[in-house]
Amino acid sequence: MLAAVVFVVGTLSAFANGQNAGGSCDCVPDQVIVQLVDPANLPAVAAQYGLNPTPISQVANPPIFLMQITNGQTPAQVVAAMTTPAPGDARIIFAEVNRRLSQVERTDVPWTQGRSWAIGRSWAIGGSAKGYGKNWFTHRIRLNEAFAAGQTRGKGVTVAVLDTGIDLNHQAFAGRLVEPAEMWDFVGNDADPSEVGTLRVDPAFGHGTHVAGIVALTAPDAKIMPLRVLDQNGEGELWRVTAAIIWAANHGADVVNLSIGYPDDVRLLKDLIDCVDVGTTPTGTTFPQIGANRLAVVAAAGNGGNKVPIFPAAEDLNGSIGVGASTRTDSLASFSTYDRAWVEVTAPGEEIVSALPGNRYGMWSGTSMAAPIVSGITALVKAKNPQITIPHDWLNIVKETSVDKRFGNVPPWGEVRLKRVDALCAVMNTQPCPIPAAVSEIPIFGQPR
Repeated sequence: MLAAVVFVVGTLSAFANGQNAGGSCDCVPDQVIVQLVDPANLPAVAAQYGLNPTPISQVANPPIFLMQITNGQTPAQVVAAMTTPAPGDARIIFAEVNRRLSQVERTDVPWTQGRSWAIGRSWAIGGSAKGYGKNWFTHRIRLNEAFAAGQTRGKGVTVAVLDTGIDLNHQAFAGRLVEPAEMWDFVGNDADPSEVGTLRVDPAFGHGTHVAGIVALTAPDAKIMPLRVLDQNGEGELWRVTAAIIWAANHGADVVNLSIGYPDDVRLLKDLIDCVDVGTTPTGTTFPQIGANRLAVVAAAGNGGNKVPIFPAAEDLNGSIGVGASTRTDSLASFSTYDRAWVEVTAPGEEIVSALPGNRYGMWSGTSMAAPIVSGITALVKAKNPQITIPHDWLNIVKETSVDKRFGNVPPWGEVRLKRVDALCAVMNTQPCPIPAAVSEIPIFGQPR
């Protein structure tokens, strides 16, 4: 989960492709993901590389298999055997580890120095329904003006939130959730995607509720589809997220919010995001499991305070949008990962008040908070333009109607071109969006600055 003010150190290079030189990886320890040219080769491939010949699961065409390793080797060792020397086994299109993904608050992963949101970011600060309703960001992105001028609050659109789950009984979600049959917990493998944990004890607890609350505030008439993909430690894995995106597509979602990240480029999710946008990929892979259903994917850019790419935002695909975090003064948040090559827009992500479990409210900072604002605006655009059916066209409107501000040399990013989303320009499709007059009194938790 990409929430909390944190700084990523430059230790990513040793972990390319989810593995280090010693053959270990931040991945599920006994699994590997393999796409075959011909599924008839699966028994032979399994025998050669020490895999159970019966797949754990499979998706796509040509088929992508999740396989169990039975010979004691690590996933990184199996992937290396399949792919080296280049070009690797001709029967295999690609092989990769089932990569773990996690919140960047954690301090025990090699690609981030995190801190819990509860340290110096108490949920009690601004923790009220009044503070939630008068969030400063709504003024900055001209949300109420968008509701009035565009005559849309997102009705008829569904936003899937793939996260730690949510508090299903929170007052912020009354009347705003999809039917129970459309929710799922991919961690517990049941129909109850409620958050698990203890507030202020488990650093991840409350994250999904907070993210979903921002969607509910930005697009109040849209439906929210909670899908739990991260456990109480804020950890998940690639195949689980893939399954959740397919679920979202098949159960009526239009937009998927991913406030999660990992430091490696992975093929599986890249192919799936391509496919939920236009139905196929540049490599010819399709996902029959999603049929004709289409989705826009909004991904948080990460809280590194540098240019280190965090995926899936850094995939920079047509059907997805990478979101950095901006401040009250329309500057780039110091904690936000930023590279204009793939961070396509920013949105307010500093000290955002939203829901927490137990009918509480609290403040959190991070690109995790910026992404659901963009998801909500995308829902407004979709509701305003029902004739537009291609997801990347909704995202293009969000990008092209953003406020464009430029700053000089800002270390470590160099020139910063800050394209900050604007709800009013988005729903009215105003291009380019004029820089709004300065707002001298932006409320903080309902009080003037």
